[in-house]
Amino acid sequence: MTSALDALFGEEIPGPLSGPVVVTGTDTGVGKTIATAAIAAAAMAAGRSVAVVKPAQTGTAEGDEPDAVTVARLAAPDTTRTLASFPDPLAPLTAARVAGEDALTAVMAQLAIRAVTEEHDLTLIEGAGGLLVPLGEGGWTVLDLAVAIGATAVVVARAGLGTLNHTALTLQALARRDVPALVVLGAWPADPELVHRTNLHDLAGDLAGAIPDGAGAMTPEVFRREAPHWLDARLHGRFDPVAFRSHSR
Repeated sequence: MTSALDALFGEEIPGPLSGPVVVTGTDTGVGKTIATAAIAAAAMAAGRSVAVVKPAQTGTAEGDEPDAVTVARLAAPDTTRTLASFPDPLAPLTAARVAGEDALTAVMAQLAIRAVTEEHDLTLIEGAGGLLVPLGEGGWTVLDLAVAIGATAVVVARAGLGTLNHTALTLQALARRDVPALVVLGAWPADPELVHRTNLHDLAGDLAGAIPDGAGAMTPEVFRREAPHWLDARLHGRFDPVAFRSHSR
């Protein structure tokens, strides 16, 4: 069952998707990187050439695995590229300022992504934090980038409390700029509680997948084998949102 809000969020997206696709989130820590890896793995399994671009990576000084490295390890896309990196775990524009480094310009990002897109069937662009986080010089966002390059958006959302509001707000912002969007749950629990089941019923938008919680800890071989089961045909998989919602009630 879809939400009554769905009518606000544009036309149904045909698939499978190709060209540029931005992967954004309703917040930080919702599972964008693992969702990006899953989409890449499913598309690779379907025989597509895939690139993954991270416009801005922050927090490199903390020793955590960079997002592009995580995607490369789990999904092994044809190309992975990070355009700018900064040491502090802050919004990219802020991290550049604190580090005393030049922030990434919108033109540089667009040119780099267009060049990559020309060489691949599918190019996934993973944002940082939520949709309106400032990524570079002048405060441009992943929403601005999606509009500039004509991308579809995949919104990665939480399964738990707060997701209804955050998801609806994110989709509304995309719709106002005429960016078509799909929704993927970034970490669906193995034993969903009442809040997860009711959120799934009421969640706004066009559900196109659900990544199991802990998927990032799988071996690459298992991850690549299972990824198509988590995403629907528009994201190169075999997931059935209607059956998933019905089974999870």
